[in-house]
Amino acid sequence: MKSKLNLGLLLVAFVCVLACGPKKENNETETADTTAVSNEPKEFGEADGKKVSLYTLKNSHGVEAHITNYGGIITSLMVPDKTGKLEDVVLGYDNLADYQKDSPYFGALIGRYGNRIAKGKFTLDGEEYTLAVNNGVNTLHGGKKGFDKVVWDAEKITTDEGEGLKLNYVSPDMEEGYPGELKVEVTYVLTDDNSLKIDYTATTDKKTIVNLTNHSYFNLTGGVKGDILGHEVMINADKFVPIDSTLIPEGQLESVDGTPFDFREPTAIGARIGEDNQQLTYGGGYDHCWVLNADGEGMTKAASVYEPKSGRLMEIFTTEPGLQFYSGNFLDGSLTGKGGVAYKYRWGIALETEHYPDSPNQPDFPSVELNPGETYHTSTTYKFSTK
Repeated sequence: MKSKLNLGLLLVAFVCVLACGPKKENNETETADTTAVSNEPKEFGEADGKKVSLYTLKNSHGVEAHITNYGGIITSLMVPDKTGKLEDVVLGYDNLADYQKDSPYFGALIGRYGNRIAKGKFTLDGEEYTLAVNNGVNTLHGGKKGFDKVVWDAEKITTDEGEGLKLNYVSPDMEEGYPGELKVEVTYVLTDDNSLKIDYTATTDKKTIVNLTNHSYFNLTGGVKGDILGHEVMINADKFVPIDSTLIPEGQLESVDGTPFDFREPTAIGARIGEDNQQLTYGGGYDHCWVLNADGEGMTKAASVYEPKSGRLMEIFTTEPGLQFYSGNFLDGSLTGKGGVAYKYRWGIALETEHYPDSPNQPDFPSVELNPGETYHTSTTYKFSTK
């Protein structure tokens, strides 16, 4: 009996060991799975009968970029201040419905043509094309339904530099009035030096025009704590593009010397924005394109933005010849953004790397034409640090 009892106790102990062992392994497996799932895209709604998702890119320092395949929108960008506190530095919404309902291009990819085209018309090889007019008498940011309002095909990728998101969209011939089927690929990569890199490529089967950019609104206070007038901006440009009363270029380039447009040294946005200057009156503030001092065919340091209270510094590098600086002149408090924050007058700035406005109608501006057999390619990097 004693022998049988000891044998029974041994069996019970053995069963307990087996039960405890796998249970621990299962817990470890569940933890790993949870981590993996958190890195998967989240459902963000539906548009045009297609699924819309929200993707997260994260680096080793905890910096995060949240991007949706609806419009390629950067919905959130969490970067540290001088104490290491991570906060969101871009304007936007908490849900897809608000982006669809009423958004001044918050965080979106812009195409086919970023900025304005006069009276919605341009000519290629003697043929005139008429675009959808959506900004007074002009076409703005691609038309009534530009690339900011379409659902892109998306694929999460891993690169040598960090996590990325690859977006693809095929714009049909004559969409919004633009000729040629345009195949577009945009890749976002978040690197370990706290840079968000954006690469744009496109090809066409018919001669067309293209000018792609991103339209994020930045506020480096973090969480949008106030206006951007105290942000100190440097723009690496000796000239800017003067505009008329409809914000269309007048055709010439003008020196920034002695004007409120001289940002060659870091200057607070609010320092000269109220000056009596016809150009500022036209834009209601800054809404102009600067002609960048290019260092060559590669990346040029285009600009920097510093917010003294948080210590956040954003530097912008690009292969593009121009930078559109917009000081949030049309924000008026009527849009309620993330966390219920009302976006008031001049509470965000956009810094769009691009070719100049209305280039198709300005023969002296750098060309924006793309021919079959050619590949459009441009790159922009937003690098964040503190000081």
